[in-house]
Amino acid sequence: MPLLVDLRSDTVTRPSQAMREAMAAADVGDDVLERDPTMAALEDRVAQLVGSEAGLWLPSGSMSNLVALMAHLTRGDTFLAPKAAHVLGHELGTAAWLAGGMPRELPWSVAPGVPAPGDVTAIVQGPPPIYYELRPKLLVLENTHNEAGGTILPPPIYADLVEAAHAGGLAVHLDGARIWHVAAALGLTPAAVAGDADTVTVCLSKGLGAPMGSVLAGPSSLIVEARRLRKMLGGGVRQGGVVAAAGLVALEQELPRIDEDRLRARRLAAGLRELGLDAPDPDTNILIVRPPATTGAADLAARWNAAGVGCFPMGVGVRLVTHRDVDDAGVDLALELIAGSDSD
Repeated sequence: MPLLVDLRSDTVTRPSQAMREAMAAADVGDDVLERDPTMAALEDRVAQLVGSEAGLWLPSGSMSNLVALMAHLTRGDTFLAPKAAHVLGHELGTAAWLAGGMPRELPWSVAPGVPAPGDVTAIVQGPPPIYYELRPKLLVLENTHNEAGGTILPPPIYADLVEAAHAGGLAVHLDGARIWHVAAALGLTPAAVAGDADTVTVCLSKGLGAPMGSVLAGPSSLIVEARRLRKMLGGGVRQGGVVAAAGLVALEQELPRIDEDRLRARRLAAGLRELGLDAPDPDTNILIVRPPATTGAADLAARWNAAGVGCFPMGVGVRLVTHRDVDDAGVDLALELIAGSDSD
């Protein structure tokens, strides 16, 4: 059966008519030779939103994270990141391969996706590394944490983590692919969520519905180097304003409504609980459903996909992600299809 309700990810959205019209009418230039005017406007707008000096558009969140790590790290360095962070498990080892930094995993000491500031302090305030040991240089945080179920780093703990890193001489990179959802759920600005992080990655294709693109934001001097690194990786673009125009529309039209996704994820969770499933209320738009003891996550996901509800197994559960292309009726249809799958 074809997917009738696609909840695999918030990246499956289709660009709106307003985005398509903006893309067709975009003022463009050769961004490799000089700044494309529409792309420059998007980069400046995102930098303003997250409280940074400058921004750089990149094709994907993975490339944005990689460029940030390349700017922060060199061979022989190590970086810290929470268990199951995107930079550890979903970016093909490029942090070590291309950025030269070896990962060091932090446990979820406080809650799923949330390490303790003391975990960072114990590393950075330990004995100085001997010359043949890895040098801690960077803390990477993920907010929301995808594999933990779209969980939010509580602001006080986030601030303490950043402070612990800076006190130990580490820079901080925030993988804020879904920072928009954090800001909406907490009633904060994206800049308040980013706090004192040195660099921030945000995505325009996750939650906001743009067809592609992420922005790396940080100090102007670092973004100058990041532009060089983007070119090194083959990520230079020519008339990039065509896709940047969709990003500007996404920020203008989708940010005000983005918390609807969290509310629909909770509506979905409530309905699944009525069906007898273990579906806790999610922090944001990512819901992890634990399968019954007699069913594995992969088997449950396969059954729901066969019934027409797109989803993924993730860890010990099944991931469902709400987004702008699924309204209340779509959530109700998903629940109906899932309920029917149990009787097949």
